[in-house]
Amino acid sequence: MNTPPSPYQIKAFTHVAREGSFSLAAKVLGVTQSSVTQHVGKLETVMGTQLFIRRRGALELTRAGKELFAISDRLTILEQLVNEKISDYSALTDGHIKLIANAPRPAMPIIAEYGKRYPQVQIDFTLYDWTTAMSLLNERQVDMAIITEPPQGDSFVTHELRRSRYMAYTRCDHPLAKRNAVSLKELQSETLVLPGDGSLTQRVVNSKIRKHGLTFSRILKTTTFPMVKEALLHSLGVGLLLENSLYPSQNLVAIPVEEMPENYRDCVVIPKDKNDLRLIKSFLGVCIELVVSEEKRAG
Repeated sequence: MNTPPSPYQIKAFTHVAREGSFSLAAKVLGVTQSSVTQHVGKLETVMGTQLFIRRRGALELTRAGKELFAISDRLTILEQLVNEKISDYSALTDGHIKLIANAPRPAMPIIAEYGKRYPQVQIDFTLYDWTTAMSLLNERQVDMAIITEPPQGDSFVTHELRRSRYMAYTRCDHPLAKRNAVSLKELQSETLVLPGDGSLTQRVVNSKIRKHGLTFSRILKTTTFPMVKEALLHSLGVGLLLENSLYPSQNLVAIPVEEMPENYRDCVVIPKDKNDLRLIKSFLGVCIELVVSEEKRAG
């Protein structure tokens, strides 16, 4: 009869899968890296299969690893919920939230405000393109995400934060800067600056271009939103981005686009079984409070 895996092996595996690193998992667990490596190695021996593909500088879950993580991560969440029920709820003195987003805003202001209120809670924040962000959510690699137009699903809890439309961004000294509106047809003579492959913006813009039978001979694709902003500030072209997706700059203006009147939802998306975690609820509370505050100022 095979020896069943120990709770330590399961915990070590789960944290390595979460963090994408043996060293980071060891740091979170407060043990040595060799201990984590040994636990995962023994679990692979018990299961008779490889759980990670070890590439240079990165780890990738195998099919068996993904299937196990989908279950073991839920067990870890249940354990965390039990510990929270037992512990003192009076204050958040520590903790860790893994957060991703597909644009700097509205995520950045929320993180800043949360950090002021709960300075002992560590937030790991990374920007990804829309496609990658949704993949990480589906694979349970993160605790929560701030995503534009997330697909509906039974495994997630979604809270809408705001709605915004696409705008043409350009320097304030550009010939179009004084316009009240601009058409995509007019922008054909400009260099179009867009986020990189996998972004929701590229999908939306390409769909609009096809729908209206337009041709853009010069499109500059950048890897990140900060790069989009730098390109615009250096007069490399006109950007098509959701309103308020970049931190305001006195050197940039946003102009409504006639063919793009639709509003798109920015949402907080949380795996359903993580929704009741104390840290997640505290972060969501700050999100909602800031949204209400913005609505009052706008009204």
